[in-house]
Amino acid sequence: MKPYVLFLFFVAESDILSGFFPGASVTQFLDLRLQAGLTIPEAAIEIGCSEREIYRLDNGEVRAKKLVLDRLRMMVPSLFEDEEDEAPFTFIDLFAGIGGLRRGFDAIGGRCVFTCEWDAYSQRTYRANYPRDRHKIHGDIRTLPTTMIPQHDVLLAGFPCQPFSIAGVSKKNALNRPHGFACEAQGTLFFELARIIRDLKPKAFLLENVKNLVNHDKGTTFRVICDVLTNELGYHIDKRVLDAKSWVPQHRERIFIAGFRDEADFSFKEMEVKDALKGPKLSTILHPENGSEKPDRHFTSGRQAYVSDKYTLTDHLWRYLKAYAEKHQAAGNGFGYGLFGPDNVARTLSARYYKDGSEILIRQKGSNPRRLTPRECARLMGFEKPGKADFKIVVSDTQAYKQFGNAVVVPVAEAVARHMEPHILAAIEAEKPARAGKRA
Repeated sequence: MKPYVLFLFFVAESDILSGFFPGASVTQFLDLRLQAGLTIPEAAIEIGCSEREIYRLDNGEVRAKKLVLDRLRMMVPSLFEDEEDEAPFTFIDLFAGIGGLRRGFDAIGGRCVFTCEWDAYSQRTYRANYPRDRHKIHGDIRTLPTTMIPQHDVLLAGFPCQPFSIAGVSKKNALNRPHGFACEAQGTLFFELARIIRDLKPKAFLLENVKNLVNHDKGTTFRVICDVLTNELGYHIDKRVLDAKSWVPQHRERIFIAGFRDEADFSFKEMEVKDALKGPKLSTILHPENGSEKPDRHFTSGRQAYVSDKYTLTDHLWRYLKAYAEKHQAAGNGFGYGLFGPDNVARTLSARYYKDGSEILIRQKGSNPRRLTPRECARLMGFEKPGKADFKIVVSDTQAYKQFGNAVVVPVAEAVARHMEPHILAAIEAEKPARAGKRA
């Protein structure tokens, strides 16, 4: 990587908000701010204006002058690199979410060359946290011609799991709606992956989904997936269900399906997994509230960095959750809230967490329990190390909860990536003589 020089321009508030520059748009400002990895407070400091004015620039109430846009461009490192970083392999990130799978393969030196994610809010978070990417984020995979996707070594995809999950199937059954491959909205998206794999023939792929994928429709769904990957596309595949509680304080089982085009020796059986009983506890991801952690603006406050009161359940909601749990317990059902302390391991964080937080509530002395903050969710999903606050959360709490609830646990993805790494590199090395022969 070549060093670059960052020139600083000192811009007055009046310069930003007066004299619009023709052609400058709010989309440019917002995109560049996120590519530069700046939160709204950080952008206000760098540009020299108030946070309110940054909101106005983001939302299109005013347009940014060229000088402001140029400054943001100079804060995006990839725009000043003459050459791509050398990387042992390349990969693409499909159904990317906020990049959980991607972070695992970043950790072993891979370079992401293409991203596809349809949700606009997830795109914001993705841009903010991977500012060095040169490529744009494509939206709907169904409108994506394979000619637009660069050649790559590894394909990553956490394809939508709602049609296959227990919760998703139950909901669709109740509404008399189709699910699995019969669900046109999401189930058939697997076949979009098959199309891309068929046309571009990556050396390897890694797919992630809910554990229930194996049992959906009495196993038919998974048999069809395996048949397509092996018999139609010609890949050697292996699968394994991994529980994240070996790495993070959360019981979260997901299935990983790895495939290699020419490597038949890969097996998940040889992958070492930490003893789940010796995994971390919630104390490692909770705000300590003792002053050892810096205040985190939106989530904590005061010198002791106490969790904001807004995350504590109201009396009304707490009464409702207790009554709901008692009702189902009396009927012999297992529905109800989950109440946890620092020495516990949490239930699975879901995308619906924003509604009432009932699956993971944290005990508080002398008060109603509280939800996790989005910062704690980032740590629970492994996007940050305990005690850190370096993952940029640039969306509302509601959207952040959805994003983390839908994400892949990063340390699990990294463990799988490290297990696949020697096989990926061997596949690349094996192809070199063939390429050299063609050039000769």
